[in-house]
Amino acid sequence: MAAKDIRHWKVGKVQVSRIVELNAQRTDVSDLYVDGPPDLAGKYPWLRPYFASADGQLIWSFQVFVVKCGRLRILIDPGIGNGKVRPNPKVRGEPMFDRLQGSFLQDLAAAGHPPESIDIVLYTHLHLDHVGWSTHLVNGHWVPTFPKARHLVCRSEWENLPALAARLAADGDFVGDSIQPVWDAGLIDLIEPDREVIEEVRLEPTPGHTPAHASVHIQSDDQHAVITGDLLHHPIQCAEPGLRMPLTADYETSCRTLRNFLARYQDRQALVFGSHFADPTAGWIVREGENWRFVPEVR
Repeated sequence: MAAKDIRHWKVGKVQVSRIVELNAQRTDVSDLYVDGPPDLAGKYPWLRPYFASADGQLIWSFQVFVVKCGRLRILIDPGIGNGKVRPNPKVRGEPMFDRLQGSFLQDLAAAGHPPESIDIVLYTHLHLDHVGWSTHLVNGHWVPTFPKARHLVCRSEWENLPALAARLAADGDFVGDSIQPVWDAGLIDLIEPDREVIEEVRLEPTPGHTPAHASVHIQSDDQHAVITGDLLHHPIQCAEPGLRMPLTADYETSCRTLRNFLARYQDRQALVFGSHFADPTAGWIVREGENWRFVPEVR
């Protein structure tokens, strides 16, 4: 990932930076949504060119956000990580995350946020592609990447972690290599999913994908933005909010939460950053009939 691909936005006085690990990945609809017909993307021309290819594949990314307010830096969902054994998930039979060797830490520093500058690491949830850079490998040991930061985890997410680890045992030991070392270092604080982190940043409960999943709401100078986490994986869910993700814990709750979210932020009530949305990543929710569409902010 070249430094030129790093992007910054302003929400009032708050800066939002995006650092991408895996950019513009293409996948069949059926790889991302268990009940999605192969030709689904073709129904929505507004997905092209950013979020769907001409042949109907979905385009998505894996990325991390840093929210800077004054001197305080909050890193949202520390991504996949380097060198982690991740035999699953697979796309077209190939592992997506296994033993990556990317330039994330260099890119993070190039964006103006070296690891030692991070004050808070905030998790929307604890799936393996949202926790990986919590640690990095030093002399054969996984150690915290952000040793000066408090790591904020929703209490119910933590309590559900053993069940989640058992469910995802075939995907690699993400608890052992990415979460447990941070806990052992005394860096994790358990919080509630409606927590105000600072005056400009608060968690917004968006349960369903996981029991205590929370998105991140930013407010400054009467401007609003939301970082979705895995409430949304792809803009197609604006038009098809009933699509089912394989890892969703509570499908009915997830659908209800998503529809409420889309209605709440429709018609440009907040700039929406999709945690897995390909570039240009940010945009607006617009009502369209009974459902919605996503209008990217192209700069």
